[in-house]
Amino acid sequence: MIPTIYLIRHATPDWSRTDLVYHLPPGPPLTPQGEAEAAKLGDFLRDMDVRHIFTSPLVRCSRTAEIAGGAVGLAAQEDTRLAELRPEEKAPEILARLWPVWVHAGELCLDSGPVALVTHGGPIALLLTELGLDSKQLAHYKSTFDRSNPLPPAGAWRAVRVSPDAPWSLELAFTPEAHRARAWFV
Repeated sequence: MIPTIYLIRHATPDWSRTDLVYHLPPGPPLTPQGEAEAAKLGDFLRDMDVRHIFTSPLVRCSRTAEIAGGAVGLAAQEDTRLAELRPEEKAPEILARLWPVWVHAGELCLDSGPVALVTHGGPIALLLTELGLDSKQLAHYKSTFDRSNPLPPAGAWRAVRVSPDAPWSLELAFTPEAHRARAWFV
């Protein structure tokens, strides 16, 4: 089985909830738009035959994973290492907590199929860099989407590795807007 991992950013949260600390649980909840995005993400994950979903503990991720997982028939498993960047953390510390999750997902998908990791834009950007995404490409995506994120809310990068010694092949595989357009043509 070819290892396939989806790096997913949470759906649109309620940015107006300034009473909640953004990087600590629970964080802001999803908006109705975010809930709709998560449902479209679920359709995509079902189509991709995702077998496991892991999520950050922040409610914007866990709710995204819950809604998307419902479409797939999967319950998301919380992993605190997928949490949002904290102001005091440096990139090497963040990668040190994220990398074991990545390795576990890679091993798991060899046995059972595609794995989805629902997290935040910052951790995804660091993982994409670590996996070899060109800095110019990353800069392009970060300038394309909101808040300097490398993908939109409820968007997904697909990472595929054809052999253990091959580099990961990376592509932006899903955005809720593209999914809507794709459904129109089907």
